[in-house]
Amino acid sequence: MTFSLAVRDPATGAFGSVICSSSPAVAARCVHLRDCVGAVHSQNITDPRLGRRLLDVMEGGSSALHAVDRIVATDATAQFRQLVAVDALGRTAVHSGEHALGIVASHEGVAAAAAGNMLASPDVPERMVEEWARATGSVEERLLAAFAAAVAAGGEAGPVHSAGLSVVSGHGWRTTDLRVDWSDDPLTDLRALLAVWLPQRDDYVVRAEDPARSPGYGVPGDGR
Repeated sequence: MTFSLAVRDPATGAFGSVICSSSPAVAARCVHLRDCVGAVHSQNITDPRLGRRLLDVMEGGSSALHAVDRIVATDATAQFRQLVAVDALGRTAVHSGEHALGIVASHEGVAAAAAGNMLASPDVPERMVEEWARATGSVEERLLAAFAAAVAAGGEAGPVHSAGLSVVSGHGWRTTDLRVDWSDDPLTDLRALLAVWLPQRDDYVVRAEDPARSPGYGVPGDGR
Protein backbone atom coordinates (compact mmCIF):
# COMPACT_ATOMS: atom_id res chain seq x y z
CA MET A 1 0.00 0.00 0.00
CA THR A 2 3.06 2.22 -0.27
CA PHE A 3 5.81 3.44 -2.56
CA SER A 4 8.80 5.34 -1.25
CA LEU A 5 12.34 6.59 -1.79
CA ALA A 6 15.09 7.01 0.83
CA VAL A 7 18.31 8.84 -0.04
CA ARG A 8 21.58 10.27 1.18
CA ASP A 9 22.65 13.40 -0.69
CA PRO A 10 26.44 13.14 -1.18
CA ALA A 11 26.81 16.89 -1.70
CA THR A 12 25.36 17.85 1.69
CA GLY A 13 25.29 14.66 3.76
CA ALA A 14 21.55 15.13 4.23
CA PHE A 15 19.19 12.18 4.43
CA GLY A 16 15.79 12.42 2.80
CA SER A 17 12.56 10.54 2.33
CA VAL A 18 9.49 10.78 0.17
CA ILE A 19 6.64 8.33 0.62
CA CYS A 20 3.04 7.86 -0.54
CA SER A 21 0.20 5.46 0.25
CA SER A 22 -3.49 4.76 -0.07
CA SER A 23 -3.55 4.58 3.74
CA PRO A 24 -3.84 7.67 5.95
CA ALA A 25 -0.84 9.37 7.58
CA VAL A 26 1.78 7.14 5.94
CA ALA A 27 4.73 9.38 6.85
CA ALA A 28 3.82 9.33 10.53
CA ARG A 29 4.19 5.55 10.67
CA CYS A 30 6.80 4.58 8.11
CA VAL A 31 9.58 7.20 7.94
CA HIS A 32 12.66 7.15 10.20
CA LEU A 33 15.59 9.56 9.73
CA ARG A 34 18.58 10.19 11.97
CA ASP A 35 21.38 12.71 11.43
CA CYS A 36 24.75 11.13 10.54
CA VAL A 37 23.18 7.65 10.65
CA GLY A 38 20.68 7.01 7.89
CA ALA A 39 17.25 6.97 6.34
CA VAL A 40 14.91 4.03 6.89
CA HIS A 41 11.38 3.09 5.87
CA SER A 42 9.34 0.35 7.52
CA GLN A 43 6.33 -0.22 5.25
CA ASN A 44 3.81 -2.68 3.78
CA ILE A 45 2.12 -4.20 6.88
CA THR A 46 3.89 -1.61 8.98
CA ASP A 47 5.66 -2.00 12.30
CA PRO A 48 7.14 1.46 13.12
CA ARG A 49 9.36 -0.10 15.78
CA LEU A 50 11.47 -1.76 13.09
CA GLY A 51 12.55 1.61 11.72
CA ARG A 52 13.97 2.71 15.04
CA ARG A 53 15.65 -0.66 15.51
CA LEU A 54 17.28 -0.42 12.10
CA LEU A 55 18.67 3.04 12.84
CA ASP A 56 20.01 1.85 16.19
CA VAL A 57 21.87 -1.01 14.52
CA MET A 58 23.26 1.32 11.85
CA GLU A 59 24.32 3.83 14.48
CA GLY A 60 26.31 1.05 16.10
CA GLY A 61 28.44 0.84 12.94
CA SER A 62 26.60 -1.69 10.79
CA SER A 63 26.01 -1.17 7.09
CA ALA A 64 22.48 -0.80 5.78
CA LEU A 65 22.60 -4.36 4.46
CA HIS A 66 23.89 -5.85 7.70
CA ALA A 67 21.28 -3.93 9.69
CA VAL A 68 18.43 -5.12 7.46
CA ASP A 69 19.73 -8.69 7.52
CA ARG A 70 19.93 -8.58 11.32
CA ILE A 71 16.38 -7.30 11.72
CA VAL A 72 15.02 -9.84 9.24
CA ALA A 73 16.86 -12.67 11.00
CA THR A 74 15.60 -11.75 14.45
CA ASP A 75 12.03 -10.58 13.79
CA ALA A 76 9.40 -13.28 13.48
CA THR A 77 7.14 -11.04 11.40
CA ALA A 78 9.73 -10.10 8.76
CA GLN A 79 7.90 -11.98 6.03
CA PHE A 80 5.11 -9.38 6.23
CA ARG A 81 7.41 -6.34 6.11
CA GLN A 82 9.11 -4.20 3.53
CA LEU A 83 12.23 -2.37 4.74
CA VAL A 84 14.31 0.28 2.98
CA ALA A 85 17.62 1.59 4.35
CA VAL A 86 20.41 3.99 3.35
CA ASP A 87 23.37 4.37 5.68
CA ALA A 88 25.90 7.13 6.39
CA LEU A 89 28.21 5.93 3.61
CA GLY A 90 25.37 5.80 1.08
CA ARG A 91 25.11 2.01 1.12
CA THR A 92 21.61 0.69 0.55
CA ALA A 93 19.47 -2.31 1.34
CA VAL A 94 15.88 -3.42 0.75
CA HIS A 95 13.91 -6.32 2.18
CA SER A 96 10.53 -7.37 0.81
CA GLY A 97 8.95 -10.20 2.76
CA GLU A 98 7.25 -13.07 1.00
CA HIS A 99 3.87 -11.88 2.30
CA ALA A 100 4.25 -8.30 1.05
CA LEU A 101 1.10 -7.26 -0.78
CA GLY A 102 0.31 -7.11 -4.48
CA ILE A 103 2.95 -6.17 -7.05
CA VAL A 104 6.16 -5.73 -5.05
CA ALA A 105 9.32 -4.15 -6.45
CA SER A 106 12.44 -2.29 -5.42
CA HIS A 107 15.42 -0.55 -6.97
CA GLU A 108 18.76 0.58 -5.54
CA GLY A 109 21.00 3.28 -6.98
CA VAL A 110 23.84 5.46 -5.76
CA ALA A 111 22.94 6.35 -2.16
CA ALA A 112 19.25 5.87 -3.00
CA ALA A 113 16.78 3.04 -2.54
CA ALA A 114 13.12 2.82 -3.51
CA ALA A 115 10.51 0.16 -2.89
CA GLY A 116 6.80 -0.35 -3.14
CA ASN A 117 3.96 -2.80 -2.75
CA MET A 118 0.51 -2.99 -4.33
CA LEU A 119 2.07 -1.12 -7.24
CA ALA A 120 0.46 -0.41 -10.58
CA SER A 121 3.76 -1.34 -12.24
CA PRO A 122 7.03 -2.92 -11.08
CA ASP A 123 8.84 -0.02 -12.78
CA VAL A 124 7.77 2.55 -10.17
CA PRO A 125 10.76 2.22 -7.79
CA GLU A 126 13.27 2.40 -10.64
CA ARG A 127 11.61 5.56 -11.98
CA MET A 128 11.93 7.15 -8.54
CA VAL A 129 15.65 6.43 -8.27
CA GLU A 130 16.29 7.57 -11.83
CA GLU A 131 14.45 10.86 -11.35
CA TRP A 132 16.22 11.54 -8.05
CA ALA A 133 19.56 11.15 -9.84
CA ARG A 134 18.47 13.30 -12.78
CA ALA A 135 16.68 16.11 -10.97
CA THR A 136 18.30 19.37 -9.88
CA GLY A 137 17.69 21.78 -7.02
CA SER A 138 17.41 21.21 -3.30
CA VAL A 139 17.13 17.75 -1.76
CA GLU A 140 13.44 18.50 -1.20
CA GLU A 141 12.84 19.49 -4.82
CA ARG A 142 14.58 16.37 -6.08
CA LEU A 143 12.52 14.16 -3.77
CA LEU A 144 9.34 15.80 -5.00
CA ALA A 145 10.44 15.21 -8.60
CA ALA A 146 10.95 11.52 -7.78
CA PHE A 147 7.45 11.39 -6.28
CA ALA A 148 5.99 12.92 -9.44
CA ALA A 149 7.87 10.39 -11.57
CA ALA A 150 6.41 7.55 -9.51
CA VAL A 151 2.90 8.88 -9.99
CA ALA A 152 3.52 9.27 -13.74
CA ALA A 153 4.66 5.64 -13.86
CA GLY A 154 1.37 4.52 -12.31
CA GLY A 155 2.15 4.72 -8.60
CA GLU A 156 -0.02 2.48 -6.49
CA ALA A 157 -2.62 0.27 -8.12
CA GLY A 158 -5.46 2.12 -6.40
CA PRO A 159 -6.00 5.75 -5.42
CA VAL A 160 -3.46 7.27 -3.05
CA HIS A 161 -4.39 9.52 -0.13
CA SER A 162 -1.34 10.40 1.96
CA ALA A 163 2.27 11.43 1.44
CA GLY A 164 5.26 12.86 3.25
CA LEU A 165 8.58 14.51 2.45
CA SER A 166 11.26 14.75 5.14
CA VAL A 167 14.93 15.77 5.35
CA VAL A 168 17.54 15.78 8.12
CA SER A 169 20.62 17.87 7.42
CA GLY A 170 22.81 17.76 10.51
CA HIS A 171 20.97 20.15 12.81
CA GLY A 172 19.46 17.59 15.17
CA TRP A 173 15.90 17.69 13.89
CA ARG A 174 13.98 17.33 10.62
CA THR A 175 14.71 20.58 8.82
CA THR A 176 11.89 19.65 6.45
CA ASP A 177 8.98 17.50 7.60
CA LEU A 178 5.89 17.93 5.42
CA ARG A 179 2.87 15.64 5.52
CA VAL A 180 -0.39 15.25 3.68
CA ASP A 181 -2.30 12.84 5.88
CA TRP A 182 -5.50 12.53 3.81
CA SER A 183 -6.19 13.95 0.37
CA ASP A 184 -7.57 13.00 -3.02
CA ASP A 185 -4.39 14.41 -4.61
CA PRO A 186 -1.44 14.19 -2.20
CA LEU A 187 1.13 15.04 -4.88
CA THR A 188 -0.50 18.39 -5.65
CA ASP A 189 -0.97 19.16 -1.97
CA LEU A 190 2.61 18.23 -1.09
CA ARG A 191 3.92 20.37 -3.95
CA ALA A 192 1.92 23.33 -2.62
CA LEU A 193 3.23 22.78 0.91
CA LEU A 194 6.81 22.65 -0.32
CA ALA A 195 6.37 25.90 -2.24
CA VAL A 196 5.35 27.60 1.02
CA TRP A 197 7.99 25.92 3.15
CA LEU A 198 11.23 26.09 1.15
CA PRO A 199 11.64 29.89 1.14
CA GLN A 200 11.36 29.85 4.95
CA ARG A 201 13.24 26.63 5.77
CA ASP A 202 16.63 28.17 6.51
CA ASP A 203 15.10 30.97 8.61
CA TYR A 204 13.74 28.36 11.01
CA VAL A 205 17.22 26.87 11.38
CA VAL A 206 18.57 30.32 12.29
CA ARG A 207 15.75 30.86 14.79
CA ALA A 208 16.72 27.63 16.54
CA GLU A 209 20.49 27.99 16.46
CA ASP A 210 21.01 31.77 16.72
CA PRO A 211 17.86 33.49 17.97
CA ALA A 212 19.62 36.84 18.41
CA ARG A 213 19.72 37.20 14.63
CA SER A 214 16.39 35.51 14.06
CA PRO A 215 14.58 36.81 10.96
CA GLY A 216 11.19 38.37 11.58
CA TYR A 217 8.07 36.40 10.81
CA GLY A 218 6.45 39.20 8.83
CA VAL A 219 3.05 38.64 10.39
CA PRO A 220 0.78 40.92 12.46
CA GLY A 221 2.17 41.27 15.96
CA ASP A 222 5.81 40.80 14.97
CA GLY A 223 7.31 44.23 15.64
CA ARG A 224 10.78 43.56 14.22
